[in-house]
Amino acid sequence: MRHGNRRLDVVLVLGAVALTLLPWYRMETGFFGLGWLAGFPLSPQAAPGLVQIFCYGRLWLAGALVLLFLAFAARGMADPTRRGAALAWLGALGVFFLSLQGLAIGISGWTWTLSEALFGTLADGQPSMGAGAVLSAIAFVLLFAFGLAERGAMKGDAFVVSAIALLVFLVTVFVFYPIGSMFVGSVQDFDGSFNADNFIRNVQDPSIWSLNCVIGAGRCGVAWRTLWLAIMTGLGSTLLGLAFALVATRTRFPMKKGLRLLTILPIITPPFVIGLALTLLFGRAGVVTQGLSDLFGIEPGRWLYGLTGIWIAQVLSFTPISFLVLIGVVEGVSPSMEEASTTLRADRWRTFWRVSLPLMKPGLANAFLIGFIESMADFGNPLVLGGSHGVLSTEIFFAVVGSQNDPSRAAVLATVLLAFTLSAFLAQRIWLSGKNFATVTGKGDSGSHIALPRALSIAVHAMVIPWIFTLVIYGMILIGGFVKTWGLDNSLTLDHYAKAFSISFKSGIAWTGVAWNSFWTTMEIALISAPLTAAVGLLTAYIIVRQKFAGKNAFEFALMMSFAIPGTVIGVSYIMAFNLPPLEMTGSALILVACFVFRNMPVGVRGGIAAMSQLDKSLDEASLTLRANSFRTIRKVILPLLRPAITAALVYSFVRAITSISAVIFLVSAQYNMATSYIVGLVENGEYGVAIAYSSMLIVVMITVIAGFQLMVGERRLRRENRVAGIATSASSRQEKIA
Repeated sequence: MRHGNRRLDVVLVLGAVALTLLPWYRMETGFFGLGWLAGFPLSPQAAPGLVQIFCYGRLWLAGALVLLFLAFAARGMADPTRRGAALAWLGALGVFFLSLQGLAIGISGWTWTLSEALFGTLADGQPSMGAGAVLSAIAFVLLFAFGLAERGAMKGDAFVVSAIALLVFLVTVFVFYPIGSMFVGSVQDFDGSFNADNFIRNVQDPSIWSLNCVIGAGRCGVAWRTLWLAIMTGLGSTLLGLAFALVATRTRFPMKKGLRLLTILPIITPPFVIGLALTLLFGRAGVVTQGLSDLFGIEPGRWLYGLTGIWIAQVLSFTPISFLVLIGVVEGVSPSMEEASTTLRADRWRTFWRVSLPLMKPGLANAFLIGFIESMADFGNPLVLGGSHGVLSTEIFFAVVGSQNDPSRAAVLATVLLAFTLSAFLAQRIWLSGKNFATVTGKGDSGSHIALPRALSIAVHAMVIPWIFTLVIYGMILIGGFVKTWGLDNSLTLDHYAKAFSISFKSGIAWTGVAWNSFWTTMEIALISAPLTAAVGLLTAYIIVRQKFAGKNAFEFALMMSFAIPGTVIGVSYIMAFNLPPLEMTGSALILVACFVFRNMPVGVRGGIAAMSQLDKSLDEASLTLRANSFRTIRKVILPLLRPAITAALVYSFVRAITSISAVIFLVSAQYNMATSYIVGLVENGEYGVAIAYSSMLIVVMITVIAGFQLMVGERRLRRENRVAGIATSASSRQEKIA
């Protein structure tokens, strides 16, 4: 009881600090710069909420003050049930009130004509929310969660209830609100009035739904092209990812560390680089194409430009993600189950097909879903290799920034994409429903994994060894940075690296290279967003797998929706939502961090779900029985067993923060320019050598940081003993005793 009151007291103090000691509105010079202290607390820009109410006539903020005061009063209630009900209602009303007043009152006054008709004209408006308003909203969310916990929600576990409440709040703000803002804009005229004509016209557009390819009368609509490509990419990347995981864990392949490095390489490059390298190799004027033409007289073709080329590039790009998801799942299969199968005279093939593979189903389903969604959302590869075969992501891009300038069409295409993603998500849930895949139980797990069937071993090696071809692609990238003009003047030079990354030591260290500014900005934002993404993603996975609450399925789908939407749409929706009050973040580092966290979080969620599905719930129950709370159980029991999933989440989120382009290109500013947008600018200006040198530098840095993540997190240690050796030792000891 005292512990619960102490936790509640901390939240109430945070609410009081938000109203009295922090600027309520956004500081144009930035909050962490602390420049606002010069005008605090009486200047209208830096004044806290209390001063805004009584000195500047913003009386609508008094609602937050009253609700917080009532929460202080409710804290003294003796009956926990009544206190919980009061806190839950006050917290919910606080969040609702802050959201309503922020949306209803803008810079110049009322934003809704209905509000002005009901309450009259406001003498003054309000800027965007700042540190005080944001902290106040978080305090109200926690008050709501603590109130529900006191009423017995989730067995009174305040940590779990608070985690669910905060995640729902954050997903609502950073996923639903931006997308909702975009859809609202799609049915509005330029003056803000409702007009759905353009939306209806785009829904009925035959270029989206045409089935002419089926009857042989032409090409399919963009929706069916995208769906077919996503299915093939999901299957290809999952199959190859499983092959890599099996070779890395179940064979004596001599170069496993090198193999792991090769699987990581495709995801640590800017998205358009693989497409560019494939073009230089297999395009009409590519090295391989011209070589075949000269040697065998084969006429150069355009087979690379279209769905075939996109599929090859996407499989190369997304197989490493499948490998990262599947490696922990394959390692987690219990050897004792495989040994039991062989004891019952099943051969190695039957054991793999009937025992090992079914236990990998969560990983396979999640790997396919991620490959499917990644293909749907991919922008860079279709842009480089698609030619006239557009997919949904590129069509959305041209609808937004092209000559069409048609937000209604972009909204319709995004809706189609979400429908496909939802269908894949539901199919996965149906396939896995009602089944248990727990293999890590906390009990002694002896033995070692059985060898793969010979035919399967040959097959997976046959799929994995050709992957060495990717070295040619990266060789093209690395060589291009040392060539004066690729394809024209192939003499070697260091000028590109010198221009991008030169350093002067005349009066201290001066970063004189043109790329340093965007490089340091990219590293800073990536290193901030990666651990946040991993933490939020794995916490969400724990809640989804281990907890039961109303709306869990809708909550899980909402998380996946942020991953399913193309980065182009995410970028545009963020601009539309966060360019004006109540939350104004455009041009800041915060909008980039928020975009990366909620765009990449689903990978941590899916990887965490796949790995956590193998952990028996008795581990949690044993910890809770020994009076450990949920937070301590996660920290001491669950996280050590999720190290492969943690590494995957850290690596993927860090890499995507550096290599993402489709959303970033809308969100960067002069102060916060990311590496990929800067490289795109170099390519547009014809500075290919500098662009390739910059890409090479990013690859080296990402490999170094990924290795650091691996060393920092470590490996999951599951106790494996050799059962035969153990039996022999035991028998030997018994014989000695008899003697």
